[in-house]
Amino acid sequence: MTSSHVSRPSTAVLLAAGLGTRMRSKLPKAMQPLAGEPMLSHLVASAARVFDHVVVVVGPGMEDVAKLVAPHATVIQHDRLGTAHAALQAESLFGEGDVAVLYADNPLITSDTLQRLLATRRGEGKGKPVDLALLAMRPRDPAKYGRVITQEDGTVARIVEWADAIPDERAIDLCNAGVLCADAHRFREWLHKVGNANSKGEYYLTDVVGIVRDEGGVVEAVEAPEDELRGINSRVELSEAEAIIQNRLRREAMERGVTLTAPETVFFSFDTQIEPDVTVQPHVVFGRGVIVRSGAEIRSFSHLEQCEVGAASLIGPYARLRPGTKLGEGCHVGNFVELKAVEMGAGAKANHLTYLGDASIGAATNIGAGTITCNYDGVFKHRTTIGEKAFIGSDSILVAPVSIGDGALIAAGSVITEDVEPNALAVARSKQTNRPGWAARFREALRLKKEQR
Repeated sequence: MTSSHVSRPSTAVLLAAGLGTRMRSKLPKAMQPLAGEPMLSHLVASAARVFDHVVVVVGPGMEDVAKLVAPHATVIQHDRLGTAHAALQAESLFGEGDVAVLYADNPLITSDTLQRLLATRRGEGKGKPVDLALLAMRPRDPAKYGRVITQEDGTVARIVEWADAIPDERAIDLCNAGVLCADAHRFREWLHKVGNANSKGEYYLTDVVGIVRDEGGVVEAVEAPEDELRGINSRVELSEAEAIIQNRLRREAMERGVTLTAPETVFFSFDTQIEPDVTVQPHVVFGRGVIVRSGAEIRSFSHLEQCEVGAASLIGPYARLRPGTKLGEGCHVGNFVELKAVEMGAGAKANHLTYLGDASIGAATNIGAGTITCNYDGVFKHRTTIGEKAFIGSDSILVAPVSIGDGALIAAGSVITEDVEPNALAVARSKQTNRPGWAARFREALRLKKEQR
């Protein structure tokens, strides 16, 4: 925590009461997923790295949102009367330091940008704080954003909404992002002065800028990239935000020493952990809770979630690692292999066309093609335990609960229903019977039957 935090506590108020009707979803807008996590969680995480306290304003019936942001405080905006009204619902929690008001549908704001906003408000590096700091951007298409009009000294003179702007003002490309930061005591006063004399009869947070300027206060804009400040109000905008955050995650991975041979085809979750010297081939998807240790290679068209891949392991192509899977060093999981709640010791292999669920597999054990652990009886899950250096022949079915000892060999095509002791050979298949000439006689009988029809 910086010395400024110690001397002057800060609070971030996140407005998350919006229903997001343009999303056409039963989920509140703040709960829409982004990189595998509700988009509000991204903003909470960024704010919590900068501000001493985080308060979230929710709407009535949004218990899921309140649960999501716990242990941070929440307050309810019972009547949705605008953004200034929403911010006022949290005034008792502003504290006595600095307050910033953010929006849940701006989840891409980084902690670095929030730190710059707070530092500008406090006048850090300049010796004198400003009355109000706000975030602004220069979007590729300014469209109908409100324009930030500055004075000769660079401070903000006013914000002009697009509908009210004259052509010269519309030509300005510095646009308002709506995020404000000020002293808590004065912010309370300004919020109470906001009126609702507008077409919607709502209390708008951006009106605070005009109130501050009318009082002779100093307002300063902090510029940040459009990709951080863009709002998300529709499924289209959500997909655009997903592309932005995926590009961030890809760049961060490569900067940490991960090789992505076709970065644009790899998709990460917000919490994906990949160590240096991992190679990820094209078209790989990482769900939540994945850890990949150094030297592993994830081949194309693989899907991983809530699993850990050991160092120097080889995964895929076309592999699926499901929750609860943990692989030791140097494991091989090949094409069309699915693992669920499986622990594999170092050097164990399952290279082809296999389903293993609820199983423990010892080091250096080989699982042949077509092997299945029958782990579910329709009510309960059961576990299969396979020792070290065992060999499971192709097309074997292991009916759990069952245990196979170290060094055991299971003959191809066996259905194993009983435990197999270490170093034993288990054969569990019907005896082959050959009937000479039967096939020819059968085909002839079918031919005659067809002629008779």
